Formats: sequence, C-alpha cells, structure tokens
Amino acid sequence: MAVNIIRFMSLFFVALALIPTGAHLAELLNKINLPREQYLVVQQIYRGWALWGVVIFGALLSTLLLTFTNRGDSKRFTFSLVAFLCIIGTQIIFWTFTYPANVATQNWTMLPDNWLELRWQWEYSHAASAVLNIIALIVTILAVL
Repeated sequence: MAVNIIRFMSLFFVALALIPTGAHLAELLNKINLPREQYLVVQQIYRGWALWGVVIFGALLSTLLLTFTNRGDSKRFTFSLVAFLCIIGTQIIFWTFTYPANVATQNWTMLPDNWLELRWQWEYSHAASAVLNIIALIVTILAVL
C-alpha cells in the first residue's frame, strides 16, 4: 500500500511540476521577440508562481522515495533515479539562470539595459527545465509500470 502511495505521489508531483515549465515552453516562440514594453507587461502573469515551489519539493521528495523503494529492481531503480536527477537538474538550472534574471529585473517589474540577454537567459532556462521535466515524467511512468 505504501509503495502505491509513493508511486502515485511521484506521478502526481512530477506531472504537476511540468505545468509551469511546459507553459513557458509553449509560449516561448510567441514571447521571445516581443518589444520591451509588451514583454514587461506579459511577464506580470507569473506573479505568485513561486508557490509552485511546493510542487517541486513534492516532486523531489516523492521521486527520491520512489528511487529508494525501487532499489531492489535495477530497471525501476534506474528510471526512478533519472527522474530524481532530472528534477534536481531543473533546480540547478533555476538557481543558476532563471533566479539571477529574476533578481536583475526585480521579478520583471523593471528592465535593465541588458534585458534582452536576461530575457533569453530566462526563457531558455525555462525551456531546458521543461525538457528535463518531460524526461522526468516519462521515466517516472516507466518506473511505476
């Protein structure tokens, strides 16, 4: 019963973690070339998205528990470990690229002179995280099948 709960929670949180990064990936081509003023306005839709940190924590914890639970089955263990490492990877990307852009722009309430560079950094860091979240979801599914 506990294993099924861990499997469910892993699928649940990894799927939820894909929502914000998937949204960023989906809007990338429509936003990346917006003029300065329009880009600043559009960025305001992300207010409050920091609450997704709870989901990320849930994805990290549940995939770690799934990895531990699957340690006796090398195939499931590997899939679980890859999922966990992908979620870790999204955090490395966030804290290395996304967060510094947020700080430099005061959470996109102002645009410094290098805003174009920061926009590319912010948008493509989210795209990279989306790819890692997609991989995490695929291998989580494989780990629980």
